[in-house]
Amino acid sequence: MENQVNKGIQYMLYASVLFAFMGAAAKELSDSMSSVEVVFFRNIFGVFLILISIYNSPLKQIGGKFWLLVFRGMAGFIALLFFFYNIAEISLGEAMTFSKTSTIFTAIIAYFLLKEKLGIKGWLGVFVGFIGIVFITEFDGSSLEKTDYLGILSGVGAALAYTSVRELRNYYDSRAIVLSFMTVGTIGPLILMIISSFYSNESLDFMLGTFVMPQANDWIYIILLGIFATFAQIYMTKAYACAKAGIIGTISYSNILFSIILGLILGDNFPSISIVFGILLIILSGLLVSSKKE
Repeated sequence: MENQVNKGIQYMLYASVLFAFMGAAAKELSDSMSSVEVVFFRNIFGVFLILISIYNSPLKQIGGKFWLLVFRGMAGFIALLFFFYNIAEISLGEAMTFSKTSTIFTAIIAYFLLKEKLGIKGWLGVFVGFIGIVFITEFDGSSLEKTDYLGILSGVGAALAYTSVRELRNYYDSRAIVLSFMTVGTIGPLILMIISSFYSNESLDFMLGTFVMPQANDWIYIILLGIFATFAQIYMTKAYACAKAGIIGTISYSNILFSIILGLILGDNFPSISIVFGILLIILSGLLVSSKKE
């Protein structure tokens, strides 16, 4: 049993490092193409890999929840769209921290929609998390930056996607669930890039962007983006299969540290005291909320 837990922790550390490198590759690509196009390449790579997997080993599932499957794909796509935009605009560590607020929103959505108990620790975690969001956005009572509210919405979108997976896994093969997300995440950007060739709006730059043919160096980052993302998903899945969600959820927050380090290497400024404090509060929040799953 202890050996399995250690394996789970090890797998989650691998996944956390790979997710950080995925973010770094996305950040490098954002210098030469829009975040919408980066999302397209992030997903199309995975679509081919999953289709190959399904060809080699056909799906075994009940089905029957098609529109929930579509909803999961849409929620995940929107969350990724906002997340990759933030990666391009703010520090990598800060963008990753916003995405980790999904734990807070998942707990709230599961409480109201799935009637899951939250408990004192859970509610304390939610409260601490929202205080953390105030600090990381450096909200002064006036207004939020675009990256702030998009970061929060990326957490909400991811939470909706994760919550829907809890229901979908009773009806669909896990590969079908991931494929729904990656298919929407491939078709969605294509539609947005077509619209962008006829219409432009600076305030909607997080969802509009014309297609730019990647240069030679870009293809290297595109391939790395796909590899990092795919193997991160594989190791994360293995981690949750080996140990309790509370333990793995705790280890997953190491992703923020790895992202800050990689961000600094890529030229990000070191986070301000306020942002660092917000990051620590969001990590604490996640630990409190995750502990209820022990």
